[in-house]
Amino acid sequence: MKNKKILIVDDNNLNRRVFENIIGQVYNFDTAENGTIALQKLQNDEFDLILMDIQMPILDGINTLKSLRSDQLTMAPVIAVSAFATESDRDYFLSTGFDDFIPKPVKPKLLLETIQRFIEESSIAQTPAPKDWEDYDIIDQKIISQLLKYNNPQNILTVFEDFFEESERLLSEIESSIRSENFSEIGNKLHILKGNSGTLGAIQLYKFAEAFEKSIKNSNFENTFEDYLYLKKLYSSFKTHFQNTQLFYP
Repeated sequence: MKNKKILIVDDNNLNRRVFENIIGQVYNFDTAENGTIALQKLQNDEFDLILMDIQMPILDGINTLKSLRSDQLTMAPVIAVSAFATESDRDYFLSTGFDDFIPKPVKPKLLLETIQRFIEESSIAQTPAPKDWEDYDIIDQKIISQLLKYNNPQNILTVFEDFFEESERLLSEIESSIRSENFSEIGNKLHILKGNSGTLGAIQLYKFAEAFEKSIKNSNFENTFEDYLYLKKLYSSFKTHFQNTQLFYP
């Protein structure tokens, strides 16, 4: 994995040496003492993953993350690192856009396993198009059965109609974002579409939206418009299938 490079961002010299000793066994790395230096390095180099301390002078981890995403410096995974953090802190870090969280003191096994997981996911996500996404079921009947178990058909139909309305709005916004090259917004819209699709059992749509989102996060923009057109096709297929089967229609 020496062809992969990690950026370690931490203001504490001892912490940086600990990270270097663990990570250097498997990956190439560079370091930054604070968020401002990290942003400068991201302007001049590419990294496959960023390990980001939360509490730093000059520019802290959360504001560094906001800057690197808004300036589109990288879409590599960013993992938050902090001491004395609770579960609610972890949820907060994830809500601000971090991909994962590791508490200090860092356990080497957990650190390397987390990095490896994101590196592998990034590699898989580089090229979503070659997979035959239509091999997946259009709709997951198990999810439909679960919905029927706790809701009446008319209520579920209303939920799906809301889903269609929101999906069409999201698709339109994705197209606009592609034309304006606002790639961070594309990722945000895909994340919502992916979540909604998974909840309602639209499996083809969910799987491709998931891969498309990962591709955007990894700054793989070469086939973005073609992927958008395929996403739109999968959505239309799902909507047509749903309406033709009349699962919840009176």
